Amino acid sequence: MNLEDEFAQYRGDLVAYCYRMLGSLHDAEDAVQETYLRAWRGIAEFEQRSSVKTWLYRIATRVCLNALKHSSRRMVPSAIGAPGTDPHALEARAPEATWLEPFPDVMLSADPASLVGTRQSMRLAMVAALQHLPARQRAVLILRDVVALPAAEVADLFETTTAAVNSSLQRARTQIAELAPAEEEFREPDEPRRRALLDQYARALETADLTALKGLLTQDARWEMPPVPTWFSGREDVLRLLAAKLRPGHGHRIMVETSANGQPAFAMYMRGRDGAFHAHQLHVPTLTRDGVSAVLAFHRGDLFPHFGLSIDRAAEG
Repeated sequence: MNLEDEFAQYRGDLVAYCYRMLGSLHDAEDAVQETYLRAWRGIAEFEQRSSVKTWLYRIATRVCLNALKHSSRRMVPSAIGAPGTDPHALEARAPEATWLEPFPDVMLSADPASLVGTRQSMRLAMVAALQHLPARQRAVLILRDVVALPAAEVADLFETTTAAVNSSLQRARTQIAELAPAEEEFREPDEPRRRALLDQYARALETADLTALKGLLTQDARWEMPPVPTWFSGREDVLRLLAAKLRPGHGHRIMVETSANGQPAFAMYMRGRDGAFHAHQLHVPTLTRDGVSAVLAFHRGDLFPHFGLSIDRAAEG
């Protein structure tokens, strides 16, 4: 395999790594582009003293750490303030650079051996928790526990000792255990319950069936809508929000299933005055055995093409 092919085989994994670091698909793609530019420019310095993989991760880490010096952490609304209660008093949209972005599963590695662990570490709740860690600790945790680089290689990357890396890793693991949901909270219901929940969720939103949604949402359900900072907690407040924002009846919305961050997702299209359906929101629901416990509804139609979805859809029938 020539060097160009070796570079190419790591591109998807590098995008996922930079996404975990930066919390943004767009920023991750820019970081990987910069990583490859630096790699090709510095090719004369690469003398096979490390693997191509380690060398590329070294460069990508430096690019991400530099980017984080000049930007704020990307968060979800529930990490910033208390929940709202009035669906008619939503805060003005904050800049897009404030918010965590979803990651298309089509961009994840298809390697069956690593797929389960990769998806677990990419879940939105986990990536949101990672954003709370100091940048270097974040990098150490991901490089050791996700990328699985040896401690000695990570130490060399940071020009420090193995003991220092292990100490930083332990602090990061302790903090992430306090911030991230417990592993059992990631467990989705078994089929066919999972399939039924997804079908019912899509149908209920397409028809604005609040009774059906009440039966799907857990008592402590959370609804977030970046870039809108206001979020809602508890089934009744979420239902009040949906009652206020969903135009009742059939034919106003289409829900198209996709997947993001190792989770089921839906693209919501809204019918416009021209009769066609236009990209509106990307929903990433969290499924539990008790129902839908959380929804991140990204008001970002521009994300649709990254999921292989069109911006516009003709009216059906």
